[in-house]
Amino acid sequence: MHTEEVGAGPRIVREIDMTPLIDVSLVLVVMLLLTTPLAFESSFAVKSAQTTARSASVTEPGERLELHVLSEVQLRVNRDVVSREQLSEALRPLLAGEAPPLVVVSCEDDVSHGAFVHALDTAKVCGATEIAVMEK
Repeated sequence: MHTEEVGAGPRIVREIDMTPLIDVSLVLVVMLLLTTPLAFESSFAVKSAQTTARSASVTEPGERLELHVLSEVQLRVNRDVVSREQLSEALRPLLAGEAPPLVVVSCEDDVSHGAFVHALDTAKVCGATEIAVMEK
């Protein structure tokens, strides 16, 4: 509280300090702005093996494309080793057609999460409709 000398005697000025309320409100707005794009990121559905094992259809051995992430910059598409930049060109002809094959993705232990997700995203963009993640 502040006091002011006005004329005959002291006068008390009562004000509510709005600074903490404004600070908290601005922090909440900034957090909302930062987290909103995360809600719109592309995602893919993951089904557990236990629930899909009962209803899985039998696929022919030729209806499968294997994608193995060897390192941050190298991948193996079936038996061909390609670089990360060449992955799209290698996948597009294999996934072209009315019924693209099942894409089975696996990776080495020392590969980063980002490289693995990049391989999944590239396969999806190139036309993969069914993607299975396999443990090495």
